[in-house]
Amino acid sequence: MRNLVDQLSQYADYHRDARNVATHFVGIPMIVVGVAMLLSRPMVSIDGLGGVALSPALAVIVATSFYYLALDLRFGIAMTALLGLSWWAGHWAAAQQTGLWLGWGLGLFIAGWAIQFVGHVLEGRKPAFVDDLIGLVIGPLFLVAEAAFAIGLRGEVHREIANRLDRMASPKRHAEPTPA
Repeated sequence: MRNLVDQLSQYADYHRDARNVATHFVGIPMIVVGVAMLLSRPMVSIDGLGGVALSPALAVIVATSFYYLALDLRFGIAMTALLGLSWWAGHWAAAQQTGLWLGWGLGLFIAGWAIQFVGHVLEGRKPAFVDDLIGLVIGPLFLVAEAAFAIGLRGEVHREIANRLDRMASPKRHAEPTPA
């Protein structure tokens, strides 16, 4: 398994344009909440679980949370909390009439992807998940990391990612012909 810096560096290489990153701060949360809503039906209640309703959304959130926690404890805790909020929104939506549940879930999902693709058009680069499907899971983590870096947290991780991005770009810069 690739480590946190490996995953975030690879994802960040596809997201160097600030406009693209900005669209991701809108689109990715919409997609995550939309997926949580859509996967919140069907629900199965088991008496011994204290009223917790089991759903495909809960299974995906638990599995994804374990992955984030394995990559990094601090970011994993933040991601688990955010995914918990998404599960709560999904659980709420699933309790509504079918039209409302489906409208919110599909609306957020489709609008979120549209915003994402606008960002990648601005960047002039395809989304990271096209080359590696794990990018679908790393995207939300990337946002949490970017937010942490913006407020001065996890500087050591930020520096290592910046160093790797610089090394990734170096061969590209050296491959360009120099003007005469």
